Parts: sequence; C-alpha cells; structure tokens
Amino acid sequence: MKKITVSIIVATFIILCFLPQAFTASSEKVYVIPVEDTVEKGLLAFLNRSIKEAETEKADLIVLDINTPGGAVDAASDIGKSITKTDIPIVALVNKKALSAGAYIALNADEIYMTPGSTMGSAAVIDGSGNAADDKAQSYWLSAMKSAAEQNGRDPKYAMAMADKSIELPELDITNKELLTLTPKQAEDVQYSEGTVANLNELLDKLGYENSDVITTKVSWAEHIARFVTNPVVVPILLSIGGLGLVIELYTPTFGLAGSMGIGALLLFFYGHLVAGLAGMEAIIVFIIGIVLLLLELFLPGGILGIIGLGAIFVSFFLTTDNYVQMGVSLIIACAVALGGAFVMMKFFGKRMKTLRKMVLSDSLNTESGYVSNQNRYELIGKEGVTITPLRPSGTVSINDEYIDVVSEGNYLAKDVKVKVMKVEGSRVVVRKVKDLPTEEEVK
Repeated sequence: MKKITVSIIVATFIILCFLPQAFTASSEKVYVIPVEDTVEKGLLAFLNRSIKEAETEKADLIVLDINTPGGAVDAASDIGKSITKTDIPIVALVNKKALSAGAYIALNADEIYMTPGSTMGSAAVIDGSGNAADDKAQSYWLSAMKSAAEQNGRDPKYAMAMADKSIELPELDITNKELLTLTPKQAEDVQYSEGTVANLNELLDKLGYENSDVITTKVSWAEHIARFVTNPVVVPILLSIGGLGLVIELYTPTFGLAGSMGIGALLLFFYGHLVAGLAGMEAIIVFIIGIVLLLLELFLPGGILGIIGLGAIFVSFFLTTDNYVQMGVSLIIACAVALGGAFVMMKFFGKRMKTLRKMVLSDSLNTESGYVSNQNRYELIGKEGVTITPLRPSGTVSINDEYIDVVSEGNYLAKDVKVKVMKVEGSRVVVRKVKDLPTEEEVK
C-alpha cells in the first residue's frame, strides 16, 4: 500500500512539473510587426529581422500593423519579396493608412483587414523632386501592383487604379482624374479587405487567435538610427553636413566644431547603412582609403593621390546603396553645398584663415615686394653705342664693349650707326640714331 501511495505521489509530481510546459508548447504564437512612418531600407531591415525571429520561434501568424504614408519604391519592392517568401501566414491590418508603398505592402499579405476610418491606395510613383516618375518607372510600378494583387486572388484593376489615374472605375464613382483610395467599405466591396475590425484584439478574436501568445516586435535603437539615416530626404542632408563641415575645417587653424560635425555626419551615414544591411565593411574601407589619400596629397603634392582619393570617396558612397540615381542626386546636392560654403569662406574669411595659407599660394610676386620678372637696365638710359647689326627695328648694339639687344623707335638703322638709349621698359631697350637727336640750340 505504501509503495502504491509513493508511486502516485511521484507520478503526480512529474505531471505537475511538465503540465505547464505542455500547455506552453501547444500555445499559439502571433507576431505583430509595426509598419509605420516612411517606407525605406531601414524598415526593410527591421521587417526582415522580425520575420526571421518569427520563423525561429515557429510563429503561427504574422500581423503587419500598417500605418504609413508610403516611401521608397525599391524598399517596398524588397519588403514585398520578404513577405511572400515566408511560409508563415501574414495578415495586414491597415490601421489608419496604407498609402503608396504602404498599399503595395498590404497587397502582398495573404489577407487584409482595415480599421474604421482607415484608407488604402493612392500609390502613384514619384521621383526625388516630387514629380511624376518617367514612363519606365511607372510601367514597373504598375506591373508590381498588378502582380501583388493577382498573387492573392484580387482583381488587379483596382491595384492598378491606385497607381494610374487614367483607369476609370464607374462602380466606385472614380473618374480618370484621380487615383483610387479605398475606404474600409469600398475595400470589402471589391474584395480587397476581408473585413473591418476596431483594433488588433478584435482581429485576433475574429481569426481565432484570442488566446494566443502575442509578441510585438520593437525597433531597436540601432534600427531607429538606420531608419532615420536611410530616409531619402535625410541622406543628402547628412552628406551636405559632412562635406560642408570638412570644407569649413580647412579654413580654421585648429580642428574644431565644424570638422567634428562633418566627420560625425559621415560616420552616422555609414553606420545607419551598415545596420540597414545596405553597406558592408568594404564601403567603409574604401572611404577610409580615400581620406588617407587626400591627407597624403597635402604632403605629397602632384594631384594624382588627391584625384584617386576623391574618386574612392565617391565610390564608397555608391557602395552603400542599390539606388544609384538617388545617391547621385544626393552627392550632387552635397557637392553644391560644399562648394558654396567654400566660396563664402574664401570670399569673406579667406584672409583670416591660417590653415588655407598652407594649401593655397596667396602671396603675389610684385615689384613693391622686391620681386622682378627680369633685370631692368635703367642705367643704360642716356648712354651711346654703335649698332653691331642692322636694326629692323630690333638688333644688337655695343655699349661700353657690352652687346645689348635693343629696338629702334620704329625706323630702320644700318650697321655701324651711332645710337643713344632713350628709355628702358622692362627687358625692352629703345635707342635712337644720334644725329637725329635735337641740338642744344634747337632745344633752346
């Protein structure tokens, strides 16, 4: 009897120990990934990290909590690929707005739900200047929107109408003058939304995950920096600060605030792109090589090292991106700002800056400073000599047994003619025939 009692106690203890783990193992996991603010490469890095974490934890569902005005097309395209690549079901919850690139991200999800008052659409592609992109970019974007809709069984004409205002949708009272932006009811009517829910909890209840373990991924501080730095608006600003800071530093006697800001901006640029996965160590190495070559140019003049160094710096920036046009525009803006700063410093502060004087020749070689470009023979004025060669009008004259190159006052003079030096203009010695000189009586 005692043995049976002990066995029951041991069995009960074992069951109690493993019972919580059994419940935990069977609990469903839902990963909620916020898709907020501007769509850029930093968001892509965050989303990839979140999806990988969900796959590692064997999540049953991923919810994209979308509230974005849109952003970079290339970043949205890569995000769409990441969404469709995973085997975990993905549901997009349009929480307030999924516009432009945000609409494309939502269309790549398996299902779409919207909250009351939210909107989805208005996905025209524009360039960095805010104007409509060229035909090639428009065609690519329309094809991408169409493909995103078709892969999940949605009518592609509505996705294309979000990006092309020429498409008419009379059933939605949409003319060919406006882009399609769907309300929750319209989205349900055209089967672009599976339903309207008040919030995330209601969505989970509707999908049968009310008792699931919900994990909301958060953007780390490093990813916050990456998202900020990789923003298409911020990139040219950082490069401009970097270039302008270094230019100003050239005009100051010691390393100071401007140089620190310039180097800090460039380090922030590379760090953000490194975290976002856009840049590797090769970009930073090439940049450092460029800086070293420019510094060597200060001590080993010749120009070659400076040109190679400047080229290496430009190459390093292009190694941090896959959008070469955008990076090119950013560099043009940064160069314009840096050159403008250099002009202002040279114009108004150049004489006060000591460091610049080591790099730029500012002294002029003038007569007042004791410099002469050639020997002035003013002592010859008034002296007489004899022509050794004919003067036509230039030739050679012997004065005190010294042969001197001279010119006559314009007339031809034969050999062995007595002449007198009338004036000296630099290296030009002007003579006149002696018999042509006025007599003392004529002068009186």
